[in-house]
Amino acid sequence: MPQDSLNYPVFIDQAMRGVVREVLRNVSANGLPGDHHFFISYATNYPGVKMSEQLKSRYPKEITIVLQHQFWDFKVEEHQFGVTLSFGGVPEKLVVPFAALTAFADPSVKFGLQFQQTEMFGAEIVSTDAMSGNDDDHL
Repeated sequence: MPQDSLNYPVFIDQAMRGVVREVLRNVSANGLPGDHHFFISYATNYPGVKMSEQLKSRYPKEITIVLQHQFWDFKVEEHQFGVTLSFGGVPEKLVVPFAALTAFADPSVKFGLQFQQTEMFGAEIVSTDAMSGNDDDHL
């Protein structure tokens, strides 16, 4: 049975996640230009998020990662991205579905997006000392 109205907020949210995916694809192919860097917040308990249990226990609801100087194994697929970052000198492989994002910002150009979530989480910004360069488990 067809719905009697269009859900514009969902369409807008999906389009904004698509912007993040395209930005990350560009960076994956070409590197970070100039002073660009990203703060990416996501729900750590969202289905499909992959991170170590130790890191998840430190950030059980939400984490903000920073992609700036050093990151490894950076791969962007249709429905998720993967990256290896260093937390206190320990490399951590992360896989993040775009649907898990709660916020994206590029402070170098004062650009930011907030995403709709069914539950709001308290954000913690995580500074990493070194950071890295789909629905599949390829990441």
